[in-house]
Amino acid sequence: MTEKLIDVQIDGLVGTVTMCHQKRRNVINQALIDAMTAAFAGFGREKTRAVILRAEPGVKVWSAGHDVNELPDSGCDPLAYNDPLTTLLRLIQQCPMPVLAMVEGGVWGGAVDLALSSDIIIATPESYFCMTPARIGLPYNASGLLHFMAAMNLNVVREMFFTAKPLSAERGARLGMVNHLVPGGEIEAFTKAMAQTISENSPLSIGVIKEQLRLLANAHPLSPLTFERIQGLRSIAYGSKDYREGIAAFREKRKPVFIGE
Repeated sequence: MTEKLIDVQIDGLVGTVTMCHQKRRNVINQALIDAMTAAFAGFGREKTRAVILRAEPGVKVWSAGHDVNELPDSGCDPLAYNDPLTTLLRLIQQCPMPVLAMVEGGVWGGAVDLALSSDIIIATPESYFCMTPARIGLPYNASGLLHFMAAMNLNVVREMFFTAKPLSAERGARLGMVNHLVPGGEIEAFTKAMAQTISENSPLSIGVIKEQLRLLANAHPLSPLTFERIQGLRSIAYGSKDYREGIAAFREKRKPVFIGE
Protein backbone atom coordinates (compact mmCIF):
# COMPACT_ATOMS: atom_id res chain seq x y z
CA MET A 1 0.00 0.00 0.00
CA THR A 2 1.31 3.45 -0.95
CA GLU A 3 2.04 5.62 2.07
CA LYS A 4 0.08 8.84 2.36
CA LEU A 5 2.37 11.85 1.94
CA ILE A 6 -0.05 14.78 2.11
CA ASP A 7 -3.58 15.56 3.16
CA VAL A 8 -5.53 18.03 1.01
CA GLN A 9 -8.52 20.06 2.20
CA ILE A 10 -10.56 22.91 0.72
CA ASP A 11 -12.57 25.14 3.02
CA GLY A 12 -14.48 27.71 0.99
CA LEU A 13 -11.84 29.56 -1.04
CA VAL A 14 -8.87 28.39 1.03
CA GLY A 15 -6.94 25.21 0.28
CA THR A 16 -4.66 23.43 2.75
CA VAL A 17 -1.86 20.98 2.04
CA THR A 18 -0.70 19.12 5.14
CA MET A 19 2.54 17.16 4.84
CA CYS A 20 1.87 14.01 6.85
CA HIS A 21 4.75 11.63 6.12
CA GLN A 22 6.37 11.91 9.54
CA LYS A 23 7.93 8.47 9.16
CA ARG A 24 10.47 10.19 6.89
CA ARG A 25 10.03 13.68 8.32
CA ASN A 26 8.32 15.00 5.21
CA VAL A 27 11.39 14.73 2.98
CA ILE A 28 11.11 16.37 -0.41
CA ASN A 29 11.26 13.67 -3.07
CA GLN A 30 9.65 12.85 -6.40
CA ALA A 31 6.66 11.17 -4.75
CA LEU A 32 5.93 14.32 -2.74
CA ILE A 33 6.29 16.45 -5.88
CA ASP A 34 3.73 14.31 -7.69
CA ALA A 35 1.27 14.59 -4.79
CA MET A 36 1.78 18.36 -4.45
CA THR A 37 1.40 18.91 -8.20
CA ALA A 38 -1.93 17.07 -8.18
CA ALA A 39 -3.08 19.05 -5.13
CA PHE A 40 -2.27 22.43 -6.66
CA ALA A 41 -3.91 21.43 -9.94
CA GLY A 42 -7.02 20.64 -7.93
CA PHE A 43 -6.88 24.03 -6.23
CA GLY A 44 -6.74 25.65 -9.64
CA ARG A 45 -9.81 23.75 -10.85
CA GLU A 46 -11.71 24.71 -7.70
CA LYS A 47 -10.63 28.36 -8.07
CA THR A 48 -9.05 28.42 -4.63
CA ARG A 49 -7.73 31.87 -3.69
CA ALA A 50 -5.15 31.07 -1.01
CA VAL A 51 -3.21 27.98 0.04
CA ILE A 52 -1.83 27.00 3.44
CA LEU A 53 1.23 24.73 3.40
CA ARG A 54 1.81 23.03 6.73
CA ALA A 55 2.84 19.89 8.58
CA GLU A 56 0.75 18.01 11.10
CA PRO A 57 0.06 19.86 14.38
CA GLY A 58 2.81 19.83 16.96
CA VAL A 59 5.50 18.18 14.83
CA LYS A 60 9.17 18.47 15.76
CA VAL A 61 10.24 18.58 12.09
CA TRP A 62 8.24 20.56 9.51
CA SER A 63 10.34 19.01 6.75
CA ALA A 64 13.79 17.41 6.66
CA GLY A 65 14.42 18.87 3.21
CA HIS A 66 15.71 17.22 0.05
CA ASP A 67 15.68 13.40 0.04
CA VAL A 68 19.39 12.65 -0.02
CA ASN A 69 18.63 9.21 -1.45
CA GLU A 70 17.52 10.93 -4.66
CA LEU A 71 20.72 12.97 -5.04
CA PRO A 72 23.26 11.71 -7.62
CA ASP A 73 26.41 10.23 -6.12
CA SER A 74 28.92 12.35 -8.04
CA GLY A 75 29.62 14.09 -11.31
CA CYS A 76 26.04 15.24 -11.99
CA ASP A 77 24.42 18.48 -10.88
CA PRO A 78 22.47 17.59 -7.70
CA LEU A 79 20.16 20.60 -8.09
CA ALA A 80 19.52 20.68 -11.81
CA TYR A 81 16.44 22.27 -13.37
CA ASN A 82 14.28 19.12 -13.12
CA ASP A 83 15.48 18.02 -9.68
CA PRO A 84 12.53 17.29 -7.32
CA LEU A 85 13.39 20.18 -5.00
CA THR A 86 13.74 22.81 -7.71
CA THR A 87 10.57 21.51 -9.39
CA LEU A 88 8.61 21.93 -6.15
CA LEU A 89 9.99 25.43 -5.57
CA ARG A 90 8.84 26.53 -9.04
CA LEU A 91 5.40 25.03 -8.38
CA ILE A 92 5.01 27.20 -5.26
CA GLN A 93 6.56 30.33 -6.77
CA GLN A 94 4.51 30.21 -9.97
CA CYS A 95 1.22 29.34 -8.29
CA PRO A 96 -1.10 32.35 -8.88
CA MET A 97 -2.58 31.92 -5.40
CA PRO A 98 -0.68 33.23 -2.35
CA VAL A 99 0.91 30.37 -0.42
CA LEU A 100 1.18 30.73 3.36
CA ALA A 101 3.82 28.53 5.00
CA MET A 102 2.58 27.61 8.48
CA VAL A 103 5.73 26.43 10.22
CA GLU A 104 6.04 24.36 13.36
CA GLY A 105 9.24 22.57 14.32
CA GLY A 106 12.55 22.38 12.50
CA VAL A 107 12.95 23.24 8.83
CA TRP A 108 16.01 21.65 7.25
CA GLY A 109 18.00 22.09 4.04
CA GLY A 110 15.90 22.51 0.93
CA ALA A 111 12.75 22.82 3.04
CA VAL A 112 14.04 26.25 4.14
CA ASP A 113 14.00 27.23 0.47
CA LEU A 114 10.48 25.80 0.23
CA ALA A 115 9.35 28.05 3.08
CA LEU A 116 11.08 31.06 1.48
CA SER A 117 9.41 30.26 -1.85
CA SER A 118 6.05 30.68 -0.13
CA ASP A 119 4.61 34.17 -0.03
CA ILE A 120 4.14 34.51 3.72
CA ILE A 121 5.82 32.62 6.58
CA ILE A 122 3.99 32.23 9.90
CA ALA A 123 5.95 30.32 12.53
CA THR A 124 5.91 29.38 16.18
CA PRO A 125 8.62 30.86 18.45
CA GLU A 126 10.10 27.37 18.86
CA SER A 127 10.59 26.87 15.11
CA TYR A 128 13.98 27.14 13.46
CA PHE A 129 15.56 27.07 9.99
CA CYS A 130 18.78 25.19 9.27
CA MET A 131 20.55 25.30 5.92
CA THR A 132 22.71 22.16 5.63
CA PRO A 133 24.27 21.72 2.14
CA ALA A 134 27.79 22.24 3.52
CA ARG A 135 27.31 19.21 5.76
CA ILE A 136 27.20 16.95 2.71
CA GLY A 137 29.46 18.95 0.39
CA LEU A 138 26.57 20.07 -1.83
CA PRO A 139 26.98 23.30 -3.85
CA TYR A 140 23.68 25.15 -3.71
CA ASN A 141 22.34 26.52 -7.00
CA ALA A 142 22.27 30.19 -7.99
CA SER A 143 18.47 30.53 -8.05
CA GLY A 144 18.27 29.13 -4.53
CA LEU A 145 20.91 31.51 -3.23
CA LEU A 146 18.98 34.41 -4.73
CA HIS A 147 15.89 33.37 -2.73
CA PHE A 148 17.90 33.74 0.46
CA MET A 149 19.53 36.98 -0.61
CA ALA A 150 16.09 38.47 -1.29
CA ALA A 151 14.82 37.44 2.14
CA MET A 152 17.64 38.54 4.43
CA ASN A 153 20.95 40.32 4.80
CA LEU A 154 23.84 38.82 2.84
CA ASN A 155 25.93 38.34 5.99
CA VAL A 156 23.13 36.27 7.53
CA VAL A 157 22.91 34.18 4.36
CA ARG A 158 26.64 33.53 4.62
CA GLU A 159 26.31 32.53 8.27
CA MET A 160 23.45 30.12 7.57
CA PHE A 161 25.25 28.37 4.71
CA PHE A 162 28.78 28.41 6.19
CA THR A 163 27.89 27.19 9.71
CA ALA A 164 24.88 24.98 8.92
CA LYS A 165 23.58 26.02 12.35
CA PRO A 166 19.89 26.69 13.06
CA LEU A 167 18.44 30.18 12.74
CA SER A 168 15.65 30.65 15.26
CA ALA A 169 12.23 31.79 14.06
CA GLU A 170 12.52 34.70 16.50
CA ARG A 171 15.70 35.89 14.82
CA GLY A 172 14.13 35.23 11.45
CA ALA A 173 11.24 37.51 12.39
CA ARG A 174 13.65 40.28 13.42
CA LEU A 175 15.39 39.95 10.06
CA GLY A 176 12.12 40.10 8.12
CA MET A 177 12.33 36.50 6.90
CA VAL A 178 9.35 35.42 9.05
CA ASN A 179 6.18 37.52 8.80
CA HIS A 180 4.60 36.54 12.11
CA LEU A 181 5.51 34.62 15.27
CA VAL A 182 2.46 32.96 16.78
CA PRO A 183 2.24 30.49 19.72
CA GLY A 184 1.62 26.89 18.72
CA GLY A 185 -1.86 26.85 20.20
CA GLU A 186 -2.89 29.86 18.13
CA ILE A 187 -1.01 29.45 14.86
CA GLU A 188 -3.66 27.46 13.01
CA ALA A 189 -6.45 29.95 13.72
CA PHE A 190 -4.15 32.88 12.93
CA THR A 191 -3.03 31.40 9.60
CA LYS A 192 -6.54 30.46 8.54
CA ALA A 193 -7.79 33.96 9.37
CA MET A 194 -5.08 35.54 7.21
CA ALA A 195 -5.79 33.13 4.35
CA GLN A 196 -9.48 33.99 4.63
CA THR A 197 -8.70 37.71 4.49
CA ILE A 198 -6.63 37.18 1.36
CA SER A 199 -9.40 35.12 -0.25
CA GLU A 200 -11.82 38.04 0.10
CA ASN A 201 -9.65 40.31 -2.06
CA SER A 202 -9.42 40.33 -5.86
CA PRO A 203 -7.77 37.08 -7.00
CA LEU A 204 -6.86 38.60 -10.36
CA SER A 205 -5.14 41.58 -8.75
CA ILE A 206 -3.27 39.37 -6.28
CA GLY A 207 -2.22 36.89 -8.97
CA VAL A 208 -0.86 39.66 -11.19
CA ILE A 209 0.98 41.35 -8.29
CA LYS A 210 2.47 38.03 -7.15
CA GLU A 211 3.81 37.31 -10.63
CA GLN A 212 5.19 40.85 -10.99
CA LEU A 213 6.99 40.52 -7.66
CA ARG A 214 8.43 37.15 -8.71
CA LEU A 215 9.71 38.53 -12.01
CA LEU A 216 11.16 41.65 -10.42
CA ALA A 217 12.83 39.68 -7.61
CA ASN A 218 14.46 37.45 -10.22
CA ALA A 219 15.59 40.34 -12.42
CA HIS A 220 19.30 39.71 -11.92
CA PRO A 221 20.89 39.70 -15.38
CA LEU A 222 24.07 37.65 -15.64
CA SER A 223 26.54 37.76 -18.47
CA PRO A 224 27.21 34.42 -20.21
CA LEU A 225 30.72 34.50 -18.75
CA THR A 226 29.40 34.95 -15.19
CA PHE A 227 26.86 32.14 -15.63
CA GLU A 228 29.54 29.81 -16.95
CA ARG A 229 31.79 30.76 -14.04
CA ILE A 230 29.05 29.93 -11.51
CA GLN A 231 28.35 26.58 -13.17
CA GLY A 232 32.05 25.82 -13.29
CA LEU A 233 32.43 26.54 -9.58
CA ARG A 234 29.49 24.31 -8.71
CA SER A 235 30.80 21.43 -10.84
CA ILE A 236 34.08 21.50 -8.89
CA ALA A 237 32.11 20.78 -5.72
CA TYR A 238 29.63 18.17 -6.94
CA GLY A 239 32.38 16.29 -8.78
CA SER A 240 34.62 16.20 -5.71
CA LYS A 241 35.68 13.57 -3.19
CA ASP A 242 34.11 15.73 -0.48
CA TYR A 243 30.69 15.49 -2.13
CA ARG A 244 30.97 11.71 -2.42
CA GLU A 245 32.08 11.55 1.22
CA GLY A 246 29.23 13.77 2.38
CA ILE A 247 26.58 11.66 0.67
CA ALA A 248 28.13 8.42 1.89
CA ALA A 249 28.41 9.71 5.47
CA PHE A 250 24.78 10.81 5.50
CA ARG A 251 23.58 7.44 4.29
CA GLU A 252 25.83 5.63 6.75
CA LYS A 253 24.71 7.94 9.59
CA ARG A 254 28.21 9.06 10.55
CA LYS A 255 30.13 12.32 10.65
CA PRO A 256 31.79 13.11 7.30
CA VAL A 257 35.53 13.63 7.01
CA PHE A 258 36.15 16.35 4.44
CA ILE A 259 39.58 16.84 2.86
CA GLY A 260 38.89 19.79 0.55
CA GLU A 261 39.29 17.77 -2.64
